[in-house]
Amino acid sequence: MTLDVGSTALFPSAIRWDGPVADEATAQASCGVMHVHGRSRGEPNGMGVDLVGTAARVLAGTGAQAALLANARGASIGAVHTDVARSALLTVSQYLAAACAQDDEAVPIEPGGPPFRSADGVLFEVDTLDPEAWRDFWVRAGAPPRAAGIGWAPFQFRYATASAPLPEVLFERTAALPYAELAAVAGATGVSICPLMPLENREREAPWDLQSSQGTYVRKEATGTLPLDGMVVLEAGRRVQAPLAAHLLSLLGARVTRIEPPGGDPLRGMPPMCGDTSARWLALNRHKDAAEVDIKSPSGRADLRELAAGADVFLHNWAPGKAEQLGLGADDLHAVNPGLVYAYTSGYANRLVDPPLGTDFMVQARTGLGAAIRPSDQPPSPSLMALVDVTGGLLGAHAITGALLHRERTGHGCRVESSLLAAADLLQANAVESIARGGSGRPPAGFRRPLRTADGWCAPTDEDAARAASFGDTLASLSTADAVAFLTGQGLRAVPVTDDLRALPADPRFADCLRFDATGSVEVLTPWSFQ
Repeated sequence: MTLDVGSTALFPSAIRWDGPVADEATAQASCGVMHVHGRSRGEPNGMGVDLVGTAARVLAGTGAQAALLANARGASIGAVHTDVARSALLTVSQYLAAACAQDDEAVPIEPGGPPFRSADGVLFEVDTLDPEAWRDFWVRAGAPPRAAGIGWAPFQFRYATASAPLPEVLFERTAALPYAELAAVAGATGVSICPLMPLENREREAPWDLQSSQGTYVRKEATGTLPLDGMVVLEAGRRVQAPLAAHLLSLLGARVTRIEPPGGDPLRGMPPMCGDTSARWLALNRHKDAAEVDIKSPSGRADLRELAAGADVFLHNWAPGKAEQLGLGADDLHAVNPGLVYAYTSGYANRLVDPPLGTDFMVQARTGLGAAIRPSDQPPSPSLMALVDVTGGLLGAHAITGALLHRERTGHGCRVESSLLAAADLLQANAVESIARGGSGRPPAGFRRPLRTADGWCAPTDEDAARAASFGDTLASLSTADAVAFLTGQGLRAVPVTDDLRALPADPRFADCLRFDATGSVEVLTPWSFQ
């Protein structure tokens, strides 16, 4: 199926739903989203929000903006198509790369993880990037220091593994204390804590903000076949959000240079490895150059300003206020390059009063997304798949291509900011609209629940789910292949659920979506085709 997502007399753009991705449910099932989302529960689990459809729409908009920019620079792109299967695989690319690597994960992938529940019944998340703060929180909450120590590694890596098998005593300790006391302990130890907010509390914002600078831009002509050929991007990012945004810009043709600390990015050595480089790191950074810069030193900051003087884009996702403290804010870099697009992929875009730590799982808790992704017969719980980070990365690339197009049309550099908060808004838009119509906003019981077969799982389309579920006993006695064939014979559409990411590169359905690079790491190919 080809879905038109907007066109002008000059430029058509379309999203292609082909092959095993007939709708959101089958895309999640086929491309590994259900598997990764379900890791913390030990079985595939459908996501109540339309992650794949949202990703494809954002990517389609990014591709369209990039093509319009290229045409303004002298290219002649007539249309852009965005592939849904590749969009879906991009959302799990770091998990896919890790699963297909030669060695093991740094921590085991087993069921388990937050949220925690207090003695007075409050479901909540905690987060910190500091192991000492983590240990102090749990010791003050009455947990044995050894249990806190054992829990740190799976907790720290949960964004990378989508699971967090924590010692049971940690859950027992939170269940013994009222939330107010736990919040006081968090405040005393520097740990961020946030109850799972109901969907009704959502505060909404635009996906990104753009502010023009007073400087002028000297136009660059298009230099190649991809829309951003000839563009130079500096990226000072960590984890997923900013690195993924820059990765997408590299797929569009930009030359991206990562700003890394002296000695290089420590995440290059994060298991599992492909050769001497982290498979997960490669998934987000394989097409980039690197420059080691000590931004803590005056000479290092001067070096970065010099690099920015010759760049088109500077992108970071540092903590709020850090760039300005270092003299690397938008005004500082516009002073050396008035035509620069200064991009900030933030947590909350400075729109919430006293927000929790701006990480994926805290944003899910703070926005009510933990309720929107779970059907009403399950307790609210943020996904341990980094879906907000991923969507935030897609939004970051979308914001930057829009800012580059704005610069091309106005002649002015600008500052643009996207956020994880806006990513959550996009993902839960349908839920918020449901609440506005008097509904609960939560998916109904059993929504997108895969059906068991004798050797695995199958997933029907959303449209056919109710009828398919009525054959549950029959399907449970059949192999997955036979179960899908049985449902097809009933006039229903269904696909096998991918429950082992290592099978995807050999799956003929995705032969034109994946390849192995020179290191042996699996790579998701660009979701765009330009004509």
